[in-house]
Amino acid sequence: SPFDDSLIASGSDDGKAFIWRVPEDFTLRTEEKEEPKDVAPMKQLSGHSRKVGHVLFNPAAANVLATSSGDYTVKVWDVEAGSPRLTLKHTDIVQSLSWSANGSLLVTTSRDKKLRIWDVRQEAPAHVAPGHAGAKNSRVTWLGEHDRVATTGFSKMSDRQLGLWDIRDPKEPVGGFQMLDAISGVCMPFWDDSTQCLYLAGKGDGNIRYFEYEHDKFEYLSEYKSADPQRGVAFLPKRGVNMHENEIMRAFKTVNDSYIEPISFIVPRRAEVFQGDIYPPVVGTKPAMPAAEWFEGAEGLPPKIDLESVYEGEEPTEIPATSKPFSRVPSSSTMLSPSKKDAEQAPSKQRPEPIKEPPQPSPALQSPPPSMKEQTSSIAALASKFDDKEDSSSGEDDTSSFEEVAKPIERHQPRAPEKHTQNTEPEAITRKLSSPISPTKLAAPISPSKPASSAPLSSSSSQPLSAGFPAPLDQITLHDIKTLLETQSRTIMGQSEKIAALTEEVDRLKNTIGDRM
Repeated sequence: SPFDDSLIASGSDDGKAFIWRVPEDFTLRTEEKEEPKDVAPMKQLSGHSRKVGHVLFNPAAANVLATSSGDYTVKVWDVEAGSPRLTLKHTDIVQSLSWSANGSLLVTTSRDKKLRIWDVRQEAPAHVAPGHAGAKNSRVTWLGEHDRVATTGFSKMSDRQLGLWDIRDPKEPVGGFQMLDAISGVCMPFWDDSTQCLYLAGKGDGNIRYFEYEHDKFEYLSEYKSADPQRGVAFLPKRGVNMHENEIMRAFKTVNDSYIEPISFIVPRRAEVFQGDIYPPVVGTKPAMPAAEWFEGAEGLPPKIDLESVYEGEEPTEIPATSKPFSRVPSSSTMLSPSKKDAEQAPSKQRPEPIKEPPQPSPALQSPPPSMKEQTSSIAALASKFDDKEDSSSGEDDTSSFEEVAKPIERHQPRAPEKHTQNTEPEAITRKLSSPISPTKLAAPISPSKPASSAPLSSSSSQPLSAGFPAPLDQITLHDIKTLLETQSRTIMGQSEKIAALTEEVDRLKNTIGDRM
């Protein structure tokens, strides 16, 4: 049960569902050759005529249970009364089911390849849409408080697929089906509403891959790989993870039907203080309403708890369900497996509130070289940094990113003799602009994420630039520099056009010779 960790529901082959309570002193660790103590079920729910395949508690109301069976029905039970109150009839075997966050809707997939979204208390489907076309089983999970559901299944060619559906118009998946691979095992989906991540565990293989949901798409993050195949997987509620180690999810998988293996998913950052961006408020142990009110038509979200109070070892602080909506994690790069990648992330004490930042480009990727027009505008922008400001006062702050450039000489001061002009400002400017300017050097000053001072221009000999001026270096003006750069840019553009024309002519001649031969 989502509100009682010791309450368990199970289904059996004889068409019955059972409700169990785990004793407080129960343990599987016994002395050698000693069997664990047997536990008797609290309640027996009888109503299905064939094997019960799925059991699922309502996430908002207390003691409301949904069960599916081979008799093509889903029954909704009042656990306290021990009787079925609602029946949802299908045309084939139900393969999976999932509740909405407020517990008013239920989504199911069945062997007839249909996706059904049920208004449960009306006992009628609100939408019926074609699902995955493959013959193998499909699975479905509701994406928390979103109006979206995710399905996994197979195509006609037996490729594994992932689908995202809008419950308001589920005629086809949003953006089409996403192909995963060609493995034959069924994918079991699990949703984490706090980090907005979807986990896909393959039945029969040892892999668990996870995706981040953002902008109506699933972005692949990483994958846990193991040589031990899993037959079943379950995830611990978020309030039970180890927040001091930045554990965001913990899975338990069965291995060879002999033991259960825990798997922790940890964000690789220093855990000195509470990390609020990866631990937003989560659903606690208090339901939104009792079963009787839910069956009468009430609906609502259960209250949440502040995980920071749990982190500090205090009594969980309750937050009403109408509080501020979920705040997204900064970027997908924080949701990484510790064994896969090393990430450097500042602790939350440096930025107390999560800030959504635009995704940064990968350092392994390089942007394409700028065009000729962009180079021309960049060269002019560089030259304009040395414009003389006649009306500027001597005490004005220097905002130029070229910190090593000396302060310009005031115009009213007399010009020094020629033999003493070697260390004047025009020569310093010439040294800054003398080296050939390549696209890679121009990219740094115009990048929004780097200041121009991060890529100073080379201070090589001033001969390559001064050779193009008819006047001595001490008489070169900024207008001359701009004129020369613009002339060179036009010449380069003209040569590029001639090269393109010659290339076309060579290709035409080659084609003509080839036709004659």
